[in-house]
Amino acid sequence: MQNTDKEASVLHSSTDIEVDTGIRQPSKPIHNQAAVCLQSFEKVLGANNISADPNKNQHYRKGWRSGEGSALAVLFPQDLLQLWEVLKIAVKQKLIVIMQAANTGLTEGSTPSGNDYDRPVIVINTLALDDIVLLNKGKQVLSFPGATLHKLEETLSKVNRSPHSVIGSSTLGATVVGGIANNSGGALVKRGPAYTELSVFAKINEHGQLLLVNHLGIKLGDDADTIIKNLATRNFPTDDIEQGNRSASDTLYQARIKNIDADTPSRFNADPRRLYEASGCAGKLAVFAVRVDSHPVNRVEKSFYIGTNDANDLYQLRRQLLSQLNGLPEVGEYMHRDIFDIAEKYGKDTFLSVLHLGTKRLPNLFAKKGRVDALLNKVKWLPPYLSDRIMQHLSRLFPSHIPERMKAYRKEYEHHLVLKLSNEDIEKGHNILTAYFANSNSGNFFECDQDEAKKAYLHRFAAAGAAIRYQTMHNKEVGSILALDIALKRNEINWVESFPPDIEKHIEKKLYYGHFFCYVFHQDYILKKGVNAHDVKKMMLTQLDKRGAKYPAEHNVGYLYKAEDPLKQFYTSLDPTNTFNPGIGKLEKTQRNCQCCL
Repeated sequence: MQNTDKEASVLHSSTDIEVDTGIRQPSKPIHNQAAVCLQSFEKVLGANNISADPNKNQHYRKGWRSGEGSALAVLFPQDLLQLWEVLKIAVKQKLIVIMQAANTGLTEGSTPSGNDYDRPVIVINTLALDDIVLLNKGKQVLSFPGATLHKLEETLSKVNRSPHSVIGSSTLGATVVGGIANNSGGALVKRGPAYTELSVFAKINEHGQLLLVNHLGIKLGDDADTIIKNLATRNFPTDDIEQGNRSASDTLYQARIKNIDADTPSRFNADPRRLYEASGCAGKLAVFAVRVDSHPVNRVEKSFYIGTNDANDLYQLRRQLLSQLNGLPEVGEYMHRDIFDIAEKYGKDTFLSVLHLGTKRLPNLFAKKGRVDALLNKVKWLPPYLSDRIMQHLSRLFPSHIPERMKAYRKEYEHHLVLKLSNEDIEKGHNILTAYFANSNSGNFFECDQDEAKKAYLHRFAAAGAAIRYQTMHNKEVGSILALDIALKRNEINWVESFPPDIEKHIEKKLYYGHFFCYVFHQDYILKKGVNAHDVKKMMLTQLDKRGAKYPAEHNVGYLYKAEDPLKQFYTSLDPTNTFNPGIGKLEKTQRNCQCCL
């Protein structure tokens, strides 16, 4: 499906190429298919890069919060050439392919879901393919599928540039391509959804043919194998590269978010204006590389901490700052007092780990923790998620990590907002805050020093994991956790949620936090023991529909949400045979389009 929004119309550049590899899905099943497949994969990858034992690969078959399914094998290609050869085998053997990077999504979209597929499933984990190449002297980057946001930030810092996103708002280890594939947003207000029209990807057409598409805007060769080889070996120019009329970021987002009177959300994953090939594909393509813009580093930044007991204060400040500043805020992260408390106690180990160890080593540590949990959870006499329980108890040995002024605001105010401004907007923003609270008895603000600013953002970062930790530690007293991420209309006045009694009676705790200027909120609900989460979620979504909200806002539909018609059509156009990630968006899991079998 081509993007029908005039804002996103593009022309193909002269370097675009679509190559038919000649690889087609067979019309008849192969005898002893599992053995044949594993032998073929081993010839390409070696035995050490294949995990077919379900007792050892559960970490890669299980979602970060929920969801799990079986797979013939989890594959770990070590370069782009191996990834390409693995895809050839998968198409030849008519396998389902689930592409996976860090597996940090919250809607089960990068793992198998259940065991009711009509074909064998393989998971291809791309984390080893983590190269990043600076283009046009760092104004753009070329990212391979496993490159993390942390590595991108680290690479760009050497040329005094900044990335689209920093460490994920929910987890460490999120990847550049994962963000593009899911149109993820994040905390940086100016950047909008992760987006590009410049990529190299593999797809399977309606005839079951494996195609390689080069829309990178870089000449890499005239046949698929040559393109992959040149890409893998970096045999291409890196400076003075044109891109035609294609975009490498959502350049229209700043104007969009400033339109504060619009009755639609500023961004959400399934927005048709930003569904284009790799962008929003949600694993319906095998993405080999994306080309994305970087951004200038600010000359100076300043953070402010705002507290209030009147939600209308934040609504009015949002409107004033978005309409009166010359530019836009850099960051505006919201936390309710309840999630402040939960994060202070149950996110303490995450906070301290990032503060003292940094983000470089933590993704690997968290991945190892996940594998350990998968093994220990099989031991029936051990409590579930033993490592979380140990870490929670150890965190109590450390002194308070929250700055005193933040704790004072927590005691006095219900709603909290951490605001970062840059350059010439600092003084103007400070004047807006001063003038507003001079006439308000419900709130106040203070200017953060460097330590307070760093810890305020870390506290907000720890919130998502803290909600899960709380439910884990109290699983005998409370029910399951229900997590929603929603995008409100840009002109929504009543942004604080209010439930009727038939919903409220099922909830133990409501935990609200989010990206306030984008009006994107993460809302975690700890349900009461014995409550049916599916029924409560259905009631909540009905209420959100009436408010004109969109969901999910940042983590794609996965297996938890029904794809709306534009998104359904987009998925079908990318993957007509339903080979990649079948079942997402609550679509069918079975093979479709039998032209491939003729």
